Amino acid sequence: MLTKRIIACLDVKDGRVVKGVQFVDLVDAGDPALLAVAHAEAGADEIVLLDITATHEGRGTLIDTVKRASRGLFVPFTVGGGIRTRDDVASVFDAGADKISINSAAVKRPELIDEIGRSFGSQAVIVAIDARRSSADAEDAEVFTGGGRIPTGLRAVDWAREAERRGAGEILLTSMDADGTRNGFDCELTAAVSEAVAIPVIASGGAGTAGHFATVFGAGRADAALAASIFHFGVSDSRALKTELAKLGIPVRLPC
Repeated sequence: MLTKRIIACLDVKDGRVVKGVQFVDLVDAGDPALLAVAHAEAGADEIVLLDITATHEGRGTLIDTVKRASRGLFVPFTVGGGIRTRDDVASVFDAGADKISINSAAVKRPELIDEIGRSFGSQAVIVAIDARRSSADAEDAEVFTGGGRIPTGLRAVDWAREAERRGAGEILLTSMDADGTRNGFDCELTAAVSEAVAIPVIASGGAGTAGHFATVFGAGRADAALAASIFHFGVSDSRALKTELAKLGIPVRLPC
């Protein structure tokens, strides 16, 4: 049985890690370089760094921040935010990333997914989907871009299918409704997207307890789960979380 991955997320604004609730009310959580290493040493399987204002501010990714955060990391490192072209991707990889995450630019020009996949391989391409429900039906959840500011009219399940068809290696699905609440993942939304594609789906938004992770791995059919708040503010760390998940029968890679 494949192990479930636990991923620590660093949302970065102005060179600092921040975290909010439902994409607003951001508070400072620390230095990205220090937190990246700390999360890896605590047992996270992967680290994701998202420059959350790059697209909204019309600029590229903070390369210096990526370089600092990548130093000393021994787990896969994904970077997203402000990536619009193949050259942007190359710069981020040169700075130390192992994978890239694209969101707004992919919605605006879906061919970007094909281009990156052909140049760097599908395993290096994660398509991030920020989705918000407008009804009780999870399959009607809408994709938002621009850091959750711009509605697109696209259904998350339909966009996930297209991203897979174009060569995405994984989907990073964030429930905007659950983000930062620590009340649990949107398992219905995660399951809807997971059932729509054959590639791995990373659940994001709402993590608060080990039970939440167990539920999204089960009912949500997620291949991996991402969290920020519970790690940044000392509620838990990956080692403690994985120990609890193992007790619940969830296959995870326990840190040494």
